[in-house]
Amino acid sequence: MYTGLKHLHSFLAYVLLAALIFSIVYVAVKFVKKGSFTEKVRKVALIGFISAHLQLLIGLVLYVISPVGLSNLSSEAMGSTMARLYALEHPLTMLIGIILITVGYIKAKKPGDDARRFRTIIIFYGIGLFLILLRIPWQVWPV
Repeated sequence: MYTGLKHLHSFLAYVLLAALIFSIVYVAVKFVKKGSFTEKVRKVALIGFISAHLQLLIGLVLYVISPVGLSNLSSEAMGSTMARLYALEHPLTMLIGIILITVGYIKAKKPGDDARRFRTIIIFYGIGLFLILLRIPWQVWPV
């Protein structure tokens, strides 16, 4: 079960990155063209939102059952770069990134100026994507 979840988590990371990049680019194009914030724009942002939360759910399960996750959280693990990455840095940074994506989506859903709604998604999704890219364990990530 652990290996299957680990592969699913790695595969969904590609889906999440593609969904976030697509959402940001789509919203940015609408913003530049001074389009209106339609239901279609909201649904495109929802794709990134759902992808992030699905990845978070799988990641939380892995964090609990993984030998390098929660069970490895100790002062000894903090001395090892890889152990610290898996036990603390990766989960915490991903959680902050997904919280930012969530806040951006919720704020953009509120009625108001279309330009403000577009900027909200671009900024919050962009920072969330940056944090996610920052703490992906690239050295062991399958290609």
